[in-house]
Amino acid sequence: MAAIYSGIHLKLKSPQTPWENKLKLARFAWISSQCLLPNKEQVLLDWCTHALSGWHNKKVEFSQDVLEGLWCYLDDVLHTRKLHSFLKQGKTVTLRLNMAQLLLDRLQDCGRGQSQVCVSTLLSVFRSIFSSPALSSVFTTKYELMVNLLAKFCLLACREMQTPLLTERQVNASVPSEDAPDHPELNANKSPSKPKKISPSAHLFEVFLQVLSCYLTVQRQQANPNRVFTVVTNQLIQPLVLLRYLLTSQELAPSHPRLHLRQQLRRDSRIKIDSILQLALFSSEHLTSYKAELFPTKEDSGKWGSGGTKGPLKPVSAVLCKLSAQGFCEPSLHYSVKSDALSLFFKFFLESYGKGEGKEEQKTLCFYYLVRLVPALDLHPDGSSAVPAKAEQRGTVPPGEKSPQDSTSAPESWSLALQAVESLLSQALSADIYNVAADRIRHKEVQLNFYRTLAEILFNEAQPSIPSWYHCLKVLLNLNHLILEPDLDQLLSSAWVNAEDMEAQVQQARQLMVCSLLQIYTKLRQLPRLFSQLLSVICQPALDDRRPPLLSEGISKSLKTYLLETPPSQVLEICSSVLKSIKMYVVPDLVKEESEAEKMETDGGQGNQKREDASLKLASLCQLLHVVLINLKTLDDASPVPLVRQSKGLMEEMQQTAEELLHLLQAERKPLNLSSVQRIRKKFKKNLDPKESQKVSELKIETLWEQRTLEATLLLKYTRVEVDTLFHMYCSKYTSVDSSLAAAVTETQTSSSSPLTGHMESLISGALLPARLRPSPSCSPLSCLLLKLLTLQQMKKVLLDNTLLCESSTAALLRSAAQFILAKSELEVRPDGEQPAWDREIGSVNASTYHVAHWYLLTTNLPLILPHLRGEDISHMAQVLVSSLLHKRAEASRDLPPGCLTFFLISSQLILSPFLAEMPPLFSATVRLLTQRIITVLGTGHKPRVCPTFLTFYEKEAGAIPSESDAFQPLSPLIQKEAIIEDILSSSKTGDVQVLLTDDHVKELVNLLQVLTKLNPDGMNSEDLSSVFLVLLFVFTSTSRQPEQMITDSPEYGGDALFLGKLLKVLDYLLEGRSFQSVLKLIHGGTLLQTAVSGLLWHSNSARLGATRSADWLDLVKAAQVFISSLVQLIIIRNSSVRLNLDQFASYLTSKEMTSKQIVQSSSGESMTSVHLLLASLTSFSQAVTSNLGRSKQMDQTLTQMLARTTASLGPAVEFVLKPQTGCEAVIQPTSILGQAFVVEVVTVMLHGELASLSVEDESKQSGTKLTLTHMTLYRGFCQQVLREMSSASRPMNFLVASLRFLSVFYTALEKREQGEAGEEGQELEELYIQILQNVHRLLAAPWLSCTDVGELEPAVQELLRHLVEKSTTSQFNLLLLMVREGLDISKLRAGQCKEVLSAVIIIKLLSCCSLPETCSKALWLTAPQIISAMVPFIRSSSQDVSLTLPFTVPMVMSMTSLLRQGEGLITNPHHVILVFGVLHSLPLDRLTPSVYHAVFLAVHEMLFAIIQCHPQVILKAAPSFLNVLYRLVASIMQEGRQRRDGDTGADGDVYLQCSRLIERMYSHIGAAGENFPALSAFVVAQYVTELQKVTLRPDVKQHLTEGIYCILDLCMEQDIKFLKAGLHVGVREVFNELYGTYTHYHKAQRQGEEKYTV
Repeated sequence: MAAIYSGIHLKLKSPQTPWENKLKLARFAWISSQCLLPNKEQVLLDWCTHALSGWHNKKVEFSQDVLEGLWCYLDDVLHTRKLHSFLKQGKTVTLRLNMAQLLLDRLQDCGRGQSQVCVSTLLSVFRSIFSSPALSSVFTTKYELMVNLLAKFCLLACREMQTPLLTERQVNASVPSEDAPDHPELNANKSPSKPKKISPSAHLFEVFLQVLSCYLTVQRQQANPNRVFTVVTNQLIQPLVLLRYLLTSQELAPSHPRLHLRQQLRRDSRIKIDSILQLALFSSEHLTSYKAELFPTKEDSGKWGSGGTKGPLKPVSAVLCKLSAQGFCEPSLHYSVKSDALSLFFKFFLESYGKGEGKEEQKTLCFYYLVRLVPALDLHPDGSSAVPAKAEQRGTVPPGEKSPQDSTSAPESWSLALQAVESLLSQALSADIYNVAADRIRHKEVQLNFYRTLAEILFNEAQPSIPSWYHCLKVLLNLNHLILEPDLDQLLSSAWVNAEDMEAQVQQARQLMVCSLLQIYTKLRQLPRLFSQLLSVICQPALDDRRPPLLSEGISKSLKTYLLETPPSQVLEICSSVLKSIKMYVVPDLVKEESEAEKMETDGGQGNQKREDASLKLASLCQLLHVVLINLKTLDDASPVPLVRQSKGLMEEMQQTAEELLHLLQAERKPLNLSSVQRIRKKFKKNLDPKESQKVSELKIETLWEQRTLEATLLLKYTRVEVDTLFHMYCSKYTSVDSSLAAAVTETQTSSSSPLTGHMESLISGALLPARLRPSPSCSPLSCLLLKLLTLQQMKKVLLDNTLLCESSTAALLRSAAQFILAKSELEVRPDGEQPAWDREIGSVNASTYHVAHWYLLTTNLPLILPHLRGEDISHMAQVLVSSLLHKRAEASRDLPPGCLTFFLISSQLILSPFLAEMPPLFSATVRLLTQRIITVLGTGHKPRVCPTFLTFYEKEAGAIPSESDAFQPLSPLIQKEAIIEDILSSSKTGDVQVLLTDDHVKELVNLLQVLTKLNPDGMNSEDLSSVFLVLLFVFTSTSRQPEQMITDSPEYGGDALFLGKLLKVLDYLLEGRSFQSVLKLIHGGTLLQTAVSGLLWHSNSARLGATRSADWLDLVKAAQVFISSLVQLIIIRNSSVRLNLDQFASYLTSKEMTSKQIVQSSSGESMTSVHLLLASLTSFSQAVTSNLGRSKQMDQTLTQMLARTTASLGPAVEFVLKPQTGCEAVIQPTSILGQAFVVEVVTVMLHGELASLSVEDESKQSGTKLTLTHMTLYRGFCQQVLREMSSASRPMNFLVASLRFLSVFYTALEKREQGEAGEEGQELEELYIQILQNVHRLLAAPWLSCTDVGELEPAVQELLRHLVEKSTTSQFNLLLLMVREGLDISKLRAGQCKEVLSAVIIIKLLSCCSLPETCSKALWLTAPQIISAMVPFIRSSSQDVSLTLPFTVPMVMSMTSLLRQGEGLITNPHHVILVFGVLHSLPLDRLTPSVYHAVFLAVHEMLFAIIQCHPQVILKAAPSFLNVLYRLVASIMQEGRQRRDGDTGADGDVYLQCSRLIERMYSHIGAAGENFPALSAFVVAQYVTELQKVTLRPDVKQHLTEGIYCILDLCMEQDIKFLKAGLHVGVREVFNELYGTYTHYHKAQRQGEEKYTV
C-alpha cells in the first residue's frame, strides 16, 4: 500500500499523467491519512494554484471539466475543517501571490461578464480566504492588492445590481456551506456534486461585506494619509459612490426581480462604504490641504472657490474631477450618482471639520467647501451657468475651466439638482455655518452674496412643479430672510399668488414655504412689510385667466395663528394697506366713464376682461381682509386710545369703500344698441376661433364680474359689521360706526322709522342690490350666505334696542328677517346623496357647499331665529334635521379632514346637543315628525283583518295616512290616544296581528328608533311623549313581520327578536322622561305591564323569534326585564296607585291559568320560550319590589304580599325547570336550554325575595320567632347541586358569578334561620361554611380559569366572604386562616401548583377588604406580617421565570399591595414593610412584551404608592431603598420609551405613555410629601439626568417625565443645585443645565405666580 501512495507527488507533476487522474489523486491525497507527504497541505494548494495559473496563462491545456474540477477542488480544500484545524494549531499554510493575482483576474472577468469560472465558486473561495486571517494575509499584507480587490468587487456588485436577469449558469451555481462535514465530495471516486439552484446575489454581498471590513482595517493601518487619499480618489471613489447610490436607491426592483437583498445587509454595506470614504478623504491630516485650497487669497478674496495656494494636494479639485468624469457608470445615472455623492461628501466634511476650537474658522471653511460643490451640480453662482445639463452631455471638466453650455436639461435633471441643493442647504442650516453678524463684519457678506446669487438662479430658472424648489427657498429663508428680500415680490408671485394648480406633494411643499415665510416675518415684527409686497403682487395683472385661491386651508390656518402673535396696531396697518390697494388699483379698473363705452363695444371685450380681472383681485383682497380682521385681537377697555382711534378710522374707511362699491354696482348700465352688437359680431366673426366667438355671442362676461364684485362687496360689508359690533361690545371707548351713521341720519331726516330697521328691510327685500344682481344659491351662493349673515347681525342689533322692541312693526320685521335667513325654499334640497364637506371658511362657499354652510348658520343661531319663526317653518327645519340623520350612511363612512362639516355631522351635533331640549318648538316638532313617520310606516303596512282604529281615524280626518308634509300637525288628542290604547288592549287580549310589516318597513322603523334614542326624553312635553310612547307600544304589541319575510332576515337589522328588543329599549328609554306621568294617566301602569308581557308571550309562542339560546333572544329577555323593573320602580317611586297597579300585574303573572298554560306549552315541545319569559318577568318584578322595601310600613305590607305571591308562583316554575322533561323523541333538559346562569339567578331572586318579605314580617312579630322558608328543601338541594358543579369542570363565567351570589344569599338565609341556636341547624351551618370555603378555594385554583376570569370573579367572591365572616366565630375564622397558611407552602410552587398558592393569596387579599368582627380583625392583622413574610420567597422564586410573571408574580404583588393598603395603622412594625423593597428589586423589567411590562410596572408603582401613602413612617427609615426601586422604574421607562426608527404608534406606544404618567404621578406625590425626603431630592434628580443623558426620549413620554421631575426640583434648595452643577459629569451636567433652565423658565415661574395669589 505504501508503494501506491509514495509516488503521488511525482504523478501530480508528471506530464504523462492525465489531468483527470491528477485531480482524483489530489482529492484522494487530501482526505487520506495514509498519504504521507511533507507539508502536504501547502504542496496540494501550490499544485492547484500552479495548475490554474498555467491554464489561465495558456501554458497548460486541459478540458473545461478539469478546469471546473480544479476550482471546485480549491473551494472544497479551503472550506474543509481539516485545513482550519490545521491553521488553529499554529501551523503555516499560505497562498502565493500568483494565487491572489489569479483571483483578481478572474474577478475582473466576472465583472466584465466574460468569466469561464462559476461566479458562486469564485465567491465561495473568497469567502473562505477572508474567513481566515492566515489565508487573507496574501491580500492584507499588500495595500495595492486590497485596493484592486475592492475596486473589482465594487464593479461586480454594480453589474450584479444593474443586470436585469442572472445568467443560467449563476442561477444553477452551488454555494457550499462552511459548517459541512469534511466534504465527502473530495472522494476521488465521486464526481463534483450536482449544484443547487440558488441565487448568488446575497452570497455576493455577504462576501463583499467581508472584503469591505477587511479593507477598512487595512486602510486604518496605513501610515501615509496622502497615499490613501490618492489611491482612493484614483481607484475607489467612482465605484464606491456608484455602488452606494445603487444600494440607497429605491428603484432596484423593476429591472431586477431576482435581487432580494436584506435590508440589514444593504445598510451594513452602505455604512462600511461611508466609513471608507470619510476616513480616506476627510481625515484630520488633510485639514491643512483643504484650508490651503479653499480659503481665498487676498488677491481673489472676492471670488468663490478660486483654489488658493499651490499645494501638492488639492483634495477638492481631485474629488470633483473624478465625480465629473464620464465612463464609470451609465450616462443616465451619472448626474444622480454625482448629486448624491456631493451631498454625502458635504455631510462628511461637516462631521470632520465643522467642529473644533476655532469654530468660526471651521464654519467658514465649510462654507467655502459648499461654494465649490454647488457649481459641480451645474449651477454656477458666478453667472457662468444657471442650467444643470444632462449628465450624458458633460465631459470631464478640468479644474479652473468652465464647461461649454449645452441644451437645457430635462425636468429629471432639474429635480435631481434641486434635491441636491436642498440637501446641501439643509445641512448648512443644521450645522449653523452661517453667522450673519460675523459674515457682515469680518467677511464682507461673502456668504450672503453667495446665497443671494443662488436664490437668483432659483428664481431665474423657476421650477414650481418640483417640491424641492420650494424646499430650497424655505431653507434660504431660514438661513437669513435678507437672502430673499430683494426678490420678495418674485417669491410671492411664483410661490403663492400666481402658483398653478399642482399635485398634492408640490402643494404641500408650497404651503410649508409660505407658512415659514409668515412665521419668520411675524417673529421679525415685519408682517406689514410682507403684506405690502403681497398686495403689490396681487394687484399686478394676472398671468392666467384664473388665479388659484389665495388662502388655502394650510396657509389660512397658519396666518390665523401668526396674526394672534402680531401687535394689533400692525394688523390694523395691514388692513389699511388692503383697503388702500382696493381704492388705488382695483376700483379704478371697475369704474368706466361713459365716453369709453363705445370703445368697449368695439375692442373685443377687453374692457370687460379688465373688469373681470379687477373683480378677481377684489375678491382675493376682501377675502384676505376678512381673515386678517376676524383673527385680530378684539379691543377692550385696556386698549390704548390711539389704537381705538385707528380701529375706528379703519371701520369708517371700510364702510366708505363698501358704499362706493355698492354705488358702482347700482349705477344704471348703458345698454348696447343693435348696431353696436352687429359691429362687434362682424369684427370678430372673421378671425376669431370658435371659443372667442362664442364668448362674444353670449355676452355674459359682464354679469360674471358684477356677481364677483357683489360677493366681495358683501364680504367686506359683513366683515366690517361683525368686527365693528365686537369692538363696540368689548370696548367702552369705541363708538360703533353704525351708531354714528344712525345718529347722523336721524338728525337729517324727519321720518320716524329707524335707520336700523330700514337697513334690515332693504336687506330682506333686496333693495340694497340692483335687481339684475339678486343672488340665488345656484348662481351666487356666497352672496346669499353673506346677505343672511348681514341680516342676522341686524337682528341682533334690533333685539338689543329696547326702544325698537316696543314698536308694533318690529315683531313683523323680525319674523320676516327670520324667514329670510331660513330660506325655506333653499332647504328643499334634500341631503340624500353624498354632500361635499365644508371647511368653515367663507371663501370656500360655492354651489355645492352652500347648503352645508346655510344649515350650519341656522343651527348655530337657533336661539336667535327660532322665536320668530312660524310653526310650519319650524316643522320644515325638523324635517330637514330628521331626513339628514336618516340618510347618514354615505356620510358616516367618509374620512373627513379635521374641522370640516357635512350636513349629517351638523345634524348629529345638533340632535346630541343638550341645547336642543331647551328649544321646545323645534324639539317638539322633531318628536312629532318621528311619530308621524312611524304612523306613516304603519299605514303602508298590510292589514290582515280590519284597519286599526287610530289609523282609521287618521284616514277620516286627513283623507289618507299623514305624510311628512303634515309633520307639524299635532296628533288629535284624547280621542286618538284612546283609539290607540283600544287597539293595543285588543291585540293583547286576542293576540291578533293588526299590521304586517315588510323588511323595508322594519328597516325604516329601526332607523327612526335610532334617531329617537338620541333625543333627551326629559325635553319631551306630555303630549309628544305620550303619543310616541303609545305608537311604539302599538308597534310592539300589534304588529309582526310578514310570513314570507321571515326567511330573509337582514343581518344588519336582524329578525323579530332583535327588532322587538330595540323597541323595548326605546320604550324603557322613554320611561325616564319627566312627563311620563301623562302616559300613566291614559293607561294604568299595571295594564301597561300586562300588555307588554302578554305581547311578548304572544310573540314567543308564534315561533318567530329564533332559538332560545340565540344572542338576539337573550337580549330581548334582558330588555324585557329592564323594562319591567324600570316601570315597577317608577310606579313605586311616584306612588302612582301602587296597590292597584302592582296588584293587577302580580295577579296576571301569578294566576294559575298563566303559569299552567306556559308550563303545558313548554312541556309539549322543545321550545322553552314561554317559561323563559315567565321566569324572567317574575324575577324582574320580584327584584324591583324587593329593592323598594323599607320605604314605609304601609308600602312594605303591600309589597310583601306581592312578593309572597310571586315566590309562590316561582316555586312550581323552578321545579319544572329543574326536572328533565320527556319530549316527543328524547328527554329534554330545561336547564341546559334556558342556561344554568339564568336558572341560578331565578332561584337567587326567589330566595332573596322570600327572605326579604319574611324579614319585614319578622320585625312586626316578637324577636324570638324562628324564620321559616317555604321552599327550604328546594334551596338545600339547589345549593348542593351548585357546590358540586361550581368547580368540577370548566363553566361559563356568568354561571360562576350567579352561583357565588346564590351561596351568599343562601348562607345569610341559613344564618337568620338558625338565630344562634345549636343543634342540627348549627351543625348544618358549620358544614356549609366549610363546604363553601373549600369550593371557593378549589374554584380559584382551577386550571381552566385565566387571570382575567379570576379578576371578574373577585367581586362576587369578596361579597361571599363578607357574608361568611360577618358573623363568624373565632373557630370558623381560624379555620379560614389555616386554609390560607396551608396554601402558602413553597413546595407547591416547586411542584408546579401555582394556582393553589394564588388561590390562597387572592382569598387573603379579598378578606383584608372585608369588614370583620373585632376578634377576627385582630387575628387577621396579627398574622398579616407572617403572611407578607411568607409571600416574599414566592415572588422572588417566580421572578426568575418570565412565564410566571403575568399569571402569578403580578397577582402576588398586587395582593401584597392590598394588604399594605388595608393594613394602614394596623401593621406597626416597619421591618415587615421594608421586606417588600427587596422583593420589588427582583421583579423583571427587561425584555418583556408591552402588556406584561405594563402589568409589572403598574404592580411595582402601586406598591410604592401604597407605602408612601399608607406607611410614611417606613419612608423615614428606608428612603434610599424606596428611591432605588423608583430609580429602577425610571431607568426602565426611559429605555422602553426611547425613540425608535420603526415609530411608536399603536397600543405599544400607549403602554409606555401610561407608564410615564405613573412616574409623573409618583414624582408629584413625593413633591407633595417632601418632608419625608429632606436630603434626597438632589439624589433623585441626579439619577434622572444620568439616565436621560443616555437616551433620546419620545416627546410624549419626555413631557410627563419632565413635569414629574419638576416637582422634585421644587424640593431642591440652592445648595442642592450648586452641588449638582459641580458634581455631575460634563455630559450629564449639560443635560441638567438644560433641564434646570426649562424648569426655571416655565414651571418655577408659574408656581411662583400661583403662590402669589394663594391665601
